Parts: sequence; structure tokens; C-alpha cells
Amino acid sequence: MFIEERQQAIEKVLREQGKVRVRELSEMFQVTEDCIRKDLKTLENAGKLKRTYGGAILSQDYPLERDVIDRRNYHVEKKMVIAAKAMKLIREREAIFLDISTTNIELAKLIAKSNMQLTVVSNMIDILQLLAQNPKITAIGTGGIMYPTVNGFLGSAAIQVIRQYSFDRAFMGSCGIDMMDHTVTTLGVEDGLTKKAAIESSRHKYAVMEREKFYFNESYKFTQLDALDGIITDEFPDGSVQDMLDSLGVALY
Repeated sequence: MFIEERQQAIEKVLREQGKVRVRELSEMFQVTEDCIRKDLKTLENAGKLKRTYGGAILSQDYPLERDVIDRRNYHVEKKMVIAAKAMKLIREREAIFLDISTTNIELAKLIAKSNMQLTVVSNMIDILQLLAQNPKITAIGTGGIMYPTVNGFLGSAAIQVIRQYSFDRAFMGSCGIDMMDHTVTTLGVEDGLTKKAAIESSRHKYAVMEREKFYFNESYKFTQLDALDGIITDEFPDGSVQDMLDSLGVALY
């Protein structure tokens, strides 16, 4: 099989399955893993895919670049599973930070329905509107520059408010994990710097994200994995990812 034919075949597998593994492709085409990695790099340069830890996914099909308004109804059941797990970690009278995240919208719904007395700071308008329904919740907005695409506040003004607090727990959204250098990523610098401030102001830090984001990373790295206490997900990732997280002391929920 010629190189071009193999790469076309890899594209076909990607379209059918949504993601591929280097090891599996190596066995499928009877070539070395290094050969497959070169194929994936070529296809990534052509805009056909996005390389990930141990494989690749279809870059054009991944929904991370959608606005928050578009993502609210994406994978709702998975986000509800994640939110339920996160809710179990919260204790009475704690101070919580909820980052801009459609998963955190589901968590805010659970908090709003609870009977707990909490202080919750958020930079996302959707979350603040939900929490305001419960008189036992002290809901505090960061203010700052309003970004319509995320329906929330980012940047220096929001960061200044966040740094005034000492949070018991922070639940952070993510656009994916870079397994190569063990970092957590997001789309842009303003969001990344705001997230970083919240992490630095919190005793316990968690990323809330769907399983598929273990195999995808975005452009801005806002924290190292070992800075997190845990990652809350709908379904555990592959064993190799679990082993790596365990070695860094990052719990999976």
C-alpha cells in the first residue's frame, strides 16, 4: 500500500469511528508506530485531524469552538453525570468557585435545588441566575469585561475579584488535556488567565470534563495536571491515561 493510500484509509477510519489509536493503526496496516505518527502529522498539517495522546481525532467534528449558547445542549446527559459527582464533594458552608463551563451550569442547577448554605462565586451569568433562586446561596459575580461567546466575564477585572477570595473548592471547565506535557488547556489567553487565578485561590481544584477531552487539547495551557486534586468525568479514560494521572496524584471521579 502506498503512503497516500494508507493515509486515505486512516481518514476513512477516522470518519467512521471519530478517533484512532497509533497502536491499532500500526497493527491494521502492518507498519511501525513511527510510520503511523508521520502519517498523522501529515494529515494534521493538511487540516484533516487533530493529533492527541496516542492517536488522533477528527478536528472539524469536535465541538469545542462552538459558543456556549451552542454547547448548552451538547452531551447534556454526560454533563449531568459529572455534575452529580461534583455535587457529592461539596460540604455545608463552603466557599465555591464555578468557572465558565456548560457542565458547571448543570452543577449550579443541583446547588440551587439543594438545602445547603454556600457562598458561590462565578464569572458566568447563566450560573449566577440559577443560584439566585435559592436564598440560602450567596451568589457573587466577578464582574469584568463581558464576553458574549461564553456569556461571562474574563480578564483583569474578573481576576482581581477572584484573587480576593479563598475558595474551599473550584470546579474548572476545560477544552482538553495535553498528555504530552501534562497540562490542562483552554481556547484563549483571557479565559486561561482567569482560570489560573481561580485555581491559585482554591484549596481543592477539580477539572470537570467529558471523557473525550482526555484525547484532545487546545492552544492555551492554564495549569499543570498535578496542580489539580482531581478530574471529574462521565466515564474513565483508557488505562494508560489512568496510570499517568495516578502517577501525578490526580484522582479520577
